[in-house]
Amino acid sequence: MTINTKIHHELRLDLSPPVATIIIDAPDNENRLNPDSLRNLSAVIGELRTSDDIQVVIFTGAGEEWFSAGLMNPAIRATMTKDEVIAYVVDGNRTFDALEALPQITIAAINGRIVAGASELALACDIRIAGKHSSLMLPEAKWGGFPGAGAPHRLPMAVGYGHAIELIASGKEIGAAEMARIGFVNHLHPQGRVLAAARELADAIGANGPLATRGAKRIARARREPGFQAARELSDALRQALEWSHDVDEGIAAAKEGRLAKFTGR
Repeated sequence: MTINTKIHHELRLDLSPPVATIIIDAPDNENRLNPDSLRNLSAVIGELRTSDDIQVVIFTGAGEEWFSAGLMNPAIRATMTKDEVIAYVVDGNRTFDALEALPQITIAAINGRIVAGASELALACDIRIAGKHSSLMLPEAKWGGFPGAGAPHRLPMAVGYGHAIELIASGKEIGAAEMARIGFVNHLHPQGRVLAAARELADAIGANGPLATRGAKRIARARREPGFQAARELSDALRQALEWSHDVDEGIAAAKEGRLAKFTGR
């Protein structure tokens, strides 16, 4: 039984020790995060980090259509300065890094479409499950960019280099069966059962010894940390250069005007 529910801006935090559930609650905006809700998510992650009562954290979206549409799209980007875009991406990186560093086991319960930066949130989780109606898309290359909040370095670790580059470079959308086949998610569940399945898994994990589960996570993360750090730094450096490129300006303009972009590699 949930013993405490906290409402943050477009986020719900349900605490039922040993499980916490974070729900992105913006169904009128495709459960998209924004600078305010991203900051609140960061604060919630900070609160949970020091909790001895919580052993598992579930992330999901409100409703059954969207897990989340991520952080930005061309229309949103067009309202922001380049410095604001970079700052937002940096905040996203810091938040998802903090999520990945949580001592608790984390589960992404993907209950619908997951697009762009939302996939990077899910990739920062330890375990991902999805509804059979779900789909995945990283469309940033169609806009002249690349995912800037973790996908280029976390996605290859999840699905392998070839699948990761194909998804990022093509910008194509894949369905739930393909998400499971390539290893993006561990399990598929019927629509309407995803959160319940995540809670059943969380209860099983939470019933075990926290020294065991937290210790295993620390060991697994330590094994891949050196390479991850180098990739993360390169991602940040390339993102700075990319934001002031002609291709990004052309990609956003083309998306706004409903035409094919003419990229030049500059």
